[in-house]
Amino acid sequence: MGRPGFKPGGWRHASPGGFDSHVPPPFFFAMNLSDVVFPPDLHYLVEHDVWARVHGDGSATVGITALGIKMSGEIHMCRAKPVGSQIEQGRAIAVVELAKAIVSVKSAVAGTVLAVNPRLEESPELVHSDPSGDGWIARLALRDLDADRARLVQGDEVLEAMARHAATFEELE
Repeated sequence: MGRPGFKPGGWRHASPGGFDSHVPPPFFFAMNLSDVVFPPDLHYLVEHDVWARVHGDGSATVGITALGIKMSGEIHMCRAKPVGSQIEQGRAIAVVELAKAIVSVKSAVAGTVLAVNPRLEESPELVHSDPSGDGWIARLALRDLDADRARLVQGDEVLEAMARHAATFEELE
């Protein structure tokens, strides 16, 4: 539907209107992005609030953006798909449990899961406290990065794209 989140309807699981609600939470209006960090080396799938860090060996690490974390709140559990799983771009790579919801996390790129972050089982808060660092979710063997790039944003375009993304919630008011 063009509305952002970890999946179509995604993060809205935790919003006041409930699962797949079209009622945006009130803290989105006039969201200030000055305290949200978007590392320049990441590729962002803006519509799902996820990122990929591409490595020189044909793999990529994936996770949730700081904006996605800001919108969804504290994470109590994160469970990635198992090693060997085939993942499509924009499809589920993991689920996270928030205060009042379980949300599907989408992958910024397509590939095969090579590894999952073992620290998240004991410390899921890493996804919240360091989303683009120690809070990574999984590492994938890339299937076709060139095809994935069509939906990814990187560099100078990121902040503007994320601001437009966050502003869509103001439009829902």
